[in-house]
Amino acid sequence: MITDDTIICRCEDLTYKDIVDAIDMGMTTVTEIRKAIRAGMGPCQGRTCSRLIAQIIARKTGKPIQDVWQPTYRPPLITVPLKILAGVANEE
Repeated sequence: MITDDTIICRCEDLTYKDIVDAIDMGMTTVTEIRKAIRAGMGPCQGRTCSRLIAQIIARKTGKPIQDVWQPTYRPPLITVPLKILAGVANEE
């Protein structure tokens, strides 16, 4: 059972009440809520909470889930070799 204190976004420590408050302020998409209260902007980038947020929006607004589930994922501009991230010197 979900209560007001149920954590929805673990990375940003946002509760069900935080999400509902954002909806009550007029936000009706995952992207709007993400921009306003940082839901889904932690290390998991919304992989854990975005779908939950979409379900809450759909339930609270009566909209079909496909109308609120519009996440925008952007891959890195260029690939980064793992050795660069690991700090390994170029051996060429």
